[in-house]
Amino acid sequence: MNPTAILWPVGALAILTFAVLLVVPYRRFRAAFARQVRAEDFRYGESARVPGEVSIPNRNYMNLLESPNLFYVACIVFYVTDLVDSQAVAMAWVYVALRVAHSVVHLTYNKVMHRMMAFAASITVLLVMWIHLLLALPAA
Repeated sequence: MNPTAILWPVGALAILTFAVLLVVPYRRFRAAFARQVRAEDFRYGESARVPGEVSIPNRNYMNLLESPNLFYVACIVFYVTDLVDSQAVAMAWVYVALRVAHSVVHLTYNKVMHRMMAFAASITVLLVMWIHLLLALPAA
């Protein structure tokens, strides 16, 4: 298998992260123009005055900078050790799809149980990816 195949899901997750980052100022400016928030509400992060629909994109962006770091590291290790196989690539795409689902739920209707299921499933896939990687390392 071409080892660069593992880099496509990495790029897809990076694109999702940038897309969510663009939603943050969009929602903040929209709220500012509607006089729901003021610049001072963001001086030390987000004040209690910031409505949920304005703060959620920022929280989702932070989520995309937390556990996905383990995903990025695993994919890079798969790549540099030439251990990329079809299972690793499939798990990487499933992880990205679950992170997309988590973000879509979070940024739209935000039902906590749906969001939690997508998150928990993504963490499970990530754990299995790491186990797969660690079991493959002695053969390298």
